[in-house]
Amino acid sequence: MRLKEIRKAKGISQLKLAMDLNTNQNTISRYETGEREPGIVELIKIADYFNVSVDYLLERTDNPTIQK
Repeated sequence: MRLKEIRKAKGISQLKLAMDLNTNQNTISRYETGEREPGIVELIKIADYFNVSVDYLLERTDNPTIQK
């Protein structure tokens, strides 16, 4: 998952992201290290937060644009 890459590119800390997504920093850290996988609802929240597609977040495409 590209979460760490996107988060760092935007200059957002794990703590800020966690607060904005109403979760805790440890959860974000575990998503980034692969120790834990986000559910569908969390994936959508993260993708919406960064304005990228879920496919981009999951590295299924290199195009971050959301297809309509």
